[in-house]
Amino acid sequence: MNNITNIRAGRVLVALLLLLAAFGAVSMTPAAATAGTAAAAAGDVCQGKTLVMGTSPDYPPYENTDAKNGGAIIGLDIDIAKSIAAKLGCKLEITGMDFNGLIAALQTGRVDFVMSGMSVTEERKKSVDFSDTYYVARNTIVSAKENAYQSLDQLAGKRVGAQLGSTQESVAAAIDGAAVKKLNKVTDLIQEIKSNRIDAAIIEDAVALDNIETNPDLSFAMLPAGATEEGYAIAFPKGSSLTPAFNEALKDMDASGEKQRIIDAWFGKHDAVQAKSGLIDFSSLDGYTGFILRGTLVTLLFTLVSALLGFIWGTILSLFKLSTVKPLQWFATVYTSVFRGTPLLLQLVLIYYATPQLTGYDIPALLAAGLAFGLNSAAYLSETIRGGIMAVDRGQREAAMALGIPYRTMMVSIIFPQAVKNILPALVNECVALIKESSLVSVIGVADLLRRASEVQAATYRALESLLFVGAIYYVLVLVLTSLARLLERRLRRSD
Repeated sequence: MNNITNIRAGRVLVALLLLLAAFGAVSMTPAAATAGTAAAAAGDVCQGKTLVMGTSPDYPPYENTDAKNGGAIIGLDIDIAKSIAAKLGCKLEITGMDFNGLIAALQTGRVDFVMSGMSVTEERKKSVDFSDTYYVARNTIVSAKENAYQSLDQLAGKRVGAQLGSTQESVAAAIDGAAVKKLNKVTDLIQEIKSNRIDAAIIEDAVALDNIETNPDLSFAMLPAGATEEGYAIAFPKGSSLTPAFNEALKDMDASGEKQRIIDAWFGKHDAVQAKSGLIDFSSLDGYTGFILRGTLVTLLFTLVSALLGFIWGTILSLFKLSTVKPLQWFATVYTSVFRGTPLLLQLVLIYYATPQLTGYDIPALLAAGLAFGLNSAAYLSETIRGGIMAVDRGQREAAMALGIPYRTMMVSIIFPQAVKNILPALVNECVALIKESSLVSVIGVADLLRRASEVQAATYRALESLLFVGAIYYVLVLVLTSLARLLERRLRRSD
């Protein structure tokens, strides 16, 4: 009886809750009802987990790096994403990368969604799903004031720039006889115009306005809306359960007016940084030096990890090559051939994007960079170490064998120390190469020295000062390393 009573009481309680819910739904305002729908849509897809957003932080006012105030990524897209995440009860993590790598990051599971002023196109729909449009933009022609262009017809046969992977790229490609130059960043296009390497660039309206405000020597002309109107939307992996939840949240923001308030706050109301004139003006780095210098720690950490991995694995490979076991020799030879015969950048991108796709493990960018550089370095060091071992006098081995010293002890205590001493200059050269080649890691979003310099360039619209500053840091790092190596060589000579 008690069980029957409890069941009946439970049914009554459920009925009362349903009645209250129905009453609440009827009495809710449209915005509140939409918010409830958004929360319900998110119930099974969020549950307090962290969503990773991919963006290309070089497209103000949509997204850019606030290099002067700690290096956080800010912008219109960021504020909208934060609002949506809050409505859905999710935590938000923002990852910066180049625009042309965003869809690849979605497809390999590196990010949960992409928000980066991305237009909806039929070609992109084949690879990803899109949310409802959250902003409609128009294209413009940006050119130098002394030779301003007003229409696409005037650009026929001219040098025209566009951001790689953007819809503006297809607009530029359709211009009759135009030589199209594709670059990763809008700030790079602006520099190309100012350097007279291109005649004009096709850029979205809000971004063009931001650039004109900071570069008074440039002008822009709005293209007709009928032919170039662009709708920006949030991109998701195919079949993502986040899409309906985000759509409901966007409807909520529309109904409450929150989205329009965010748009108004970023378009035309942010402070523009006036681009400085003159050949070299290091005062343009005021407030940015600390941000750049923090990249030194990343570069040093990456170099240390890569050098250690390369040396250890390179030593093992060199022993494989000296082994009498044929499969080990073949493996080491093929490994060296593959890693020396393919570009380092290709190896880096493969490890970063393919690892999640093949194993399901979301490998951090810095770890992927350390692995790629370490494995590549090992291929070169294996030959260097093998040569050093072979250069040790054969009498050393014969004497050790005559004394009955085990092979492992002989190699570790007698042969290998002498080999390292012989190849020390080559090892230092490899470390120097790792420090300089570390600049490649910026393509997968690692905030090293070069990437930070690029972000400062995007903020100041001056490339020379930040690049010279970073170049000086690289030079000092290499100088310190070579000086330490010389001290070590002198000490080893004294021991002779």
